[in-house]
Amino acid sequence: MTLQSKRTLEQIEAEIASVKKELEDVHGTPTEVYARIVGYYRAVKNWNKGKRDEYSSRKLFTPDCDISDSRGMNSQNLGKIVSEEVTAAQTSLNEAVPYSYEFFMRNTCPNCPPVKDFMASQNIAGTVIDVDTDSGLTQAASKGVFSAPTVIFYDSTGNEIGRGHSVEELKAVLSPLAVVA
Repeated sequence: MTLQSKRTLEQIEAEIASVKKELEDVHGTPTEVYARIVGYYRAVKNWNKGKRDEYSSRKLFTPDCDISDSRGMNSQNLGKIVSEEVTAAQTSLNEAVPYSYEFFMRNTCPNCPPVKDFMASQNIAGTVIDVDTDSGLTQAASKGVFSAPTVIFYDSTGNEIGRGHSVEELKAVLSPLAVVA
């Protein structure tokens, strides 16, 4: 016979009750989250209040996967919708594309010039907005733009159809539209 079989039912139930009581008092440890801020990684709990608020409103995505915005619009159905609009609106290759963009930039931004050059090479009407000015910053805040460079694309009715922050992201947004130079 083993030691297990010599225990009584009351002993086993008492042992179970004791373990349950110990489990009620178990608490996990806080998880420390690191994220990139101003060029380097740092614990989010050590950020100032403004940066923590900005972090909580960030929208994260994986460019290698299906890119979706908050309304469920993704690059596949975006391309289909806009391609249908382009086909319907254009009668020749020289006509303007039926959508536009707003490019939010800063003069001191090292990543803005490549995006600006890329957008200038596209056949799309657009506006450049300097977020270093008060009016530019107000416009950026009203559209949820938290970093430069940011390009927001609009359809012919003024509805947002996509965003990009780098040349690679812009190419991913524009590739279904067949307008990448």
